[in-house]
Amino acid sequence: MIDIEDFKKSIGKKSRLLGIDPGKNRVGLAISDEDKLVSTPLKTIIKKNSSSFIEEIKEIIKENGIKGIIVGNPINMDGSKGPSSQSANDFAKHLSNNISIPIAMWDERLSSEGAFNLSSNLDVNTSKKLEKLDQNAASFILQGAIDYITR
Repeated sequence: MIDIEDFKKSIGKKSRLLGIDPGKNRVGLAISDEDKLVSTPLKTIIKKNSSSFIEEIKEIIKENGIKGIIVGNPINMDGSKGPSSQSANDFAKHLSNNISIPIAMWDERLSSEGAFNLSSNLDVNTSKKLEKLDQNAASFILQGAIDYITR
C-alpha cells in the first residue's frame, strides 16, 4: 500500500483504475477510463470467502487492464480513524499482499450518502438505489481520487 502521491507517480498517464468500497459482506467496485476522467460503477461482489474474492479481483484486473486500485477509507467526520477505517486498512493490506499493482487509500467521507443522493436525482426506486449503493459509492470514491490525481 502506498500514499496517493506515490500512487499518482506509479500508475502512468494512460491507465485504468479500480475503485473499491469495502464492506463486511458487500464490496462495491467501480472502474475508470484509461484517461482517468470518469468513474463508472462496475458491480457489487458478495464476499463469500477471502480466496474467491481475491481471485475475482484478479480476474477483473486482468480483463480490464487495471494499473492501480483505490480503496475507500471511511475516516470519521472529525478526521479521526475508527473501527471502520481500521477494517478498510486491513482490507487494503490484505489486497496488497495478494495483488501486485499499486494500491492507495482515499478518504471516503460521505461517499455512501453522496452516492445515494446522486441516485435520488434519478428516477430510480429505493430498492434499486440500495441494490446499487455499494458500486455507486465505489464510483464516488474513485471519482474523487481521479479528480485529485489528474489536477
